[in-house]
Amino acid sequence: MESAQSAPPTGAIGSQLGGAVHEQTFHGSDPRTVAEKAICTSSPTRCQARTRLYQDGRLLDEGFPVDRISDHLGSHKTTIWLDLRDPGHDDLLVLQNEFGLHPVAIEDALFDRERPKIDRYQTHLFMTVYAARLDSETGVLATSELSVFILPRALITIRKDDGLDIGKVVERWDSSPDLARHGVGFLLYGLLDFVVDGHFEAVQSLDDAVEELEDHLFDDKPKNVSVHRRSFELRKSLVLLRRIVLPMREVLNTLMRRDIHSIDGELMPYFQDVYDHVLRATEWTESLRDLVTTILETNLTIQGNRMNVITKKVTSWAAIIAVPTFITGFYGMNVPYPGFSDRTGFIVSIGLMLGVGGLLYWVFRRNDWL
Repeated sequence: MESAQSAPPTGAIGSQLGGAVHEQTFHGSDPRTVAEKAICTSSPTRCQARTRLYQDGRLLDEGFPVDRISDHLGSHKTTIWLDLRDPGHDDLLVLQNEFGLHPVAIEDALFDRERPKIDRYQTHLFMTVYAARLDSETGVLATSELSVFILPRALITIRKDDGLDIGKVVERWDSSPDLARHGVGFLLYGLLDFVVDGHFEAVQSLDDAVEELEDHLFDDKPKNVSVHRRSFELRKSLVLLRRIVLPMREVLNTLMRRDIHSIDGELMPYFQDVYDHVLRATEWTESLRDLVTTILETNLTIQGNRMNVITKKVTSWAAIIAVPTFITGFYGMNVPYPGFSDRTGFIVSIGLMLGVGGLLYWVFRRNDWL
């Protein structure tokens, strides 16, 4: 475990990240809800950074250059949020030196496809979570990995891509300014609440897709291939969603432990609410997996039943057609028989064909074979 190191002189982060920091403002946007972007260049890497500064529960500044973070680290009344978009190894090494981050946590933040988890280090916590969104047309679930460093007075988020709409997370924070006095716990609650809500939306979309799939099972015109294909797509998405939702229970449980000291007592009900949502999303995902499996089995059963019906119909009609075939074959023999070369024989043969064929048709219909 590494202990936190003393803050370097003013501007240390900005100078080590490449020295050149440019600010951009989104024109036509509300500056209180859309933060400025700071582009930090570190040869040969390049990353986008967003910053926010809270003091005594009030938003003091946002979108300020990264090199000014060091100016605020000395005050115990401030809370800093730093967001980096696809940083390189050198960028994270700077953060490691500045905030005393553990090298193992830095390594986990760099590598893709870490499982959702939370690790405890001497000076901070490291958390990995995934945002999720479902393409309703294809049934494919897209995920976006988010690494989070949780320090006593700073929250650092590392995004691998733009799958997580960080702007909406900021809006979530701004919608609850009364909780800002809780510092890092407030930022962490808004972030996790947004991520878990995304899981819920994905489960809801999957539920709607499964219901639509159920309706196709009993269509007058069978859609066996499309039902099978859609079922496997939804099942793959549900398996992936389960992998990112199920471990969230452990993440929330760890955060709410009293010996972690990341959440104060007043915020505990809010995190408990997020935990309840995680449990509901997990149970919902499990039930949908079972339901998709049932749909696949039901579709196979329906196909088997339809094949049996078709077989009965074909067999019944073959039996009916066999009667006139037999009679015409009998009367086609070149030997004398009652009615041979006489009109009565023709009438009798026609009567037999129609009578026996009608009798077989009635018997098969009565037994539900036709």
